[in-house]
Amino acid sequence: MRLDQYLANSTGLSRKDAKRAIGTGRVRVNGEPCKQAKQQVSENDDVWLDGKPVILPGEHYLMMHKPAGVISATTDSDQPTALDLLPTDLAARVHIAGRLDKDTTGLLLLTSDGQWSHRITSPRHRCPKTYRVTLAESLTDTARAQLEQGVLLKGENSPTHPAEVAAISDKQIDLTIHEGRYHQVKRMLAAVGNRVVALHRHRIGPLALDDALQPGEYRELTEREAKTLVKD
Repeated sequence: MRLDQYLANSTGLSRKDAKRAIGTGRVRVNGEPCKQAKQQVSENDDVWLDGKPVILPGEHYLMMHKPAGVISATTDSDQPTALDLLPTDLAARVHIAGRLDKDTTGLLLLTSDGQWSHRITSPRHRCPKTYRVTLAESLTDTARAQLEQGVLLKGENSPTHPAEVAAISDKQIDLTIHEGRYHQVKRMLAAVGNRVVALHRHRIGPLALDDALQPGEYRELTEREAKTLVKD
């Protein structure tokens, strides 16, 4: 990561103050003075500030029960974001791994570990996500078969990967997809002649949203949970 980000993550400095400290010669990397905020460093480098070693804190892995009306973004001047629900110091260290639409609720993952989030969000790894979908109309057998075979979304040239469909009630299904296209679930149901009334993500891979978390609450993942999400 960049040296200024490394300092901000490891100390109480803001990114602006970290850049100032670097520019004024207060930082050394591997014994050498460094005045380049953009220099790339890792946990294996020796970084010193004002003659004292700077240690990168351990990675964070969080699950959040995202409420409706909150956007999956780092900052927004007009709308509340998922990071606004975290303490300021923690929010500065994490990013969102797999976004949810503003009106979609449920499981949201946040982390400081870029490689971990890439494993979850990269299309190459096809990490399954399961949504509880409330529909405007009952799902017909024909529509279900189309979803399970893959549907062509409006404006796209290739169909979706086959989805898994489980009926919950007359107008409610669990839909598991292995992609992350724009507004994918809503567009898939529109493609088969239906409409999504409410959408709630309750599982990513083997990890289910903790029932004890109320909307807006979060907790750290256990080490086992974090590792299970990215195991080969």
